[in-house]
Amino acid sequence: MKYESTRGDFSKTDAAEAIALGISKDGGLFVPESFPVFMQEDIKRLAKMSYSERAAYTMGLFLDGFDPGELKSFTDAAYGRGRFDSDLAAVICKTGNNTYFLELWHGPTCAFKDMALQVMPHLLTASLNKIGEKREACILVATSGDTGKAALEGFRDVPGTRIMVFYPKDGVSDIQELQMTSQAGENVNVAAVKGNFDDTQSAVKEIFSDNVLSAGLSKRGYFLTSANSINWGRLVPQIAYYVSAYCDLLAKKEIKLGEKINFCVPTGNFGNILAAYYAYMMGLPINKLICASNRNDVLRQFINTGTYDKNRAFYTTVSPSMDILISSNLERLLYELSDKDGDAVRSYMAALTDKGCYDIAPSVLRKIRDIFVSGYCDEEDTLRTIDDTFRNESYLIDTHTAVAYKALKDYRARSGDQTAAVVVSTASPFKFCQSVLTALGQSCRAGGAEQIDMLSQLTGVPAPLPLLALRQARPRFTTTIDKKEMKSAVAEFLGG
Repeated sequence: MKYESTRGDFSKTDAAEAIALGISKDGGLFVPESFPVFMQEDIKRLAKMSYSERAAYTMGLFLDGFDPGELKSFTDAAYGRGRFDSDLAAVICKTGNNTYFLELWHGPTCAFKDMALQVMPHLLTASLNKIGEKREACILVATSGDTGKAALEGFRDVPGTRIMVFYPKDGVSDIQELQMTSQAGENVNVAAVKGNFDDTQSAVKEIFSDNVLSAGLSKRGYFLTSANSINWGRLVPQIAYYVSAYCDLLAKKEIKLGEKINFCVPTGNFGNILAAYYAYMMGLPINKLICASNRNDVLRQFINTGTYDKNRAFYTTVSPSMDILISSNLERLLYELSDKDGDAVRSYMAALTDKGCYDIAPSVLRKIRDIFVSGYCDEEDTLRTIDDTFRNESYLIDTHTAVAYKALKDYRARSGDQTAAVVVSTASPFKFCQSVLTALGQSCRAGGAEQIDMLSQLTGVPAPLPLLALRQARPRFTTTIDKKEMKSAVAEFLGG
């Protein structure tokens, strides 16, 4: 299978090069030229497999040039050996009639990003070997909270790589910040950036497009790549957990083979729900994809109107990983639904850069609304949903999962659709202790690590071991910079 750019100006390439480059030289994102298709017998067979086997099989459908045994060794290393606190890795939990939560936070950083970023370093290093790349890879990451720690942990001391993470100062939770700034490893670096996530993400994209910087780094034996979901090697493992969720429901006899289900996904950068859409394109029986937005609801308004407009106030919310106004992965969806028209996508992205908004063609909007519906949850409802869910269903959720659960409830109320639905739970509630404690009626002035103990004592829910380890953590990285200083920070990190 070959890969092409969403902007149409880059010749088709194979999977290894697409993963190694991260982003196309024309500024577009790599997408597969076609999608493999699951037959019902394939799903039935996968339902009897482990998560590692399901992930290796699903990724193998996209990754020509990677041996099945090679991919299985990657997934065994990523999801085995005690890396996750559950052998299932992606855990399905039933809370009510036709309602399930897909817990994607049982990995080493307690967030869904582990599902991709534990296997991505294996994919990247293998890709570099396959294309004969001798330079050292420098992975640049802009994070709204969870990607940063998951990428740091995944690439920590991986030979042939260095990783630098930028996060918005005051735009992540105390726990998220401590996780990143205390990161161990000889090849890692972390810096806070004054501004919001969109500022940080835009500056990283500018660094990638700086040919002078790239040429200078190349002379010194480095090249830049990404661990954000703009990299296909980060996105393809995410498809696997949607396939696995369906297989688990089938194995538990909660659904019948071929029965359609809904997924409700809290999303800001659109990568997580895009992976669900790709599973749908492959034939996974999906009825609707519910896109859940927080107060920064640019995606909900886009799905409802066909206008993408980032010219609005930016809000720092209790669900910070969704505090995003520029959803990078939406470009991939637009490419597919515009019949692979790179010129159209390029014009949309140019308008977003120049004017901060664009309008899609009515035909494209109709296609989007055939499968996507949207929901919204403000701050008050986020906290109320956490409280209601714990008190009425004895189930503790974080702020991002609460946004999705409220969106699902609202969708069911207005549509009458009672199809079995999976809420994608993206983080442990212990990563957002202060907000969860507030939701449960408790004031909290303690520091990040002490909040973990408070929440566990209040709810009787054990805290994840990786977060308990933060009691002894001390920040290694304390630098805060302006976004205009990020380029020099990268050069300095690489000895320039």
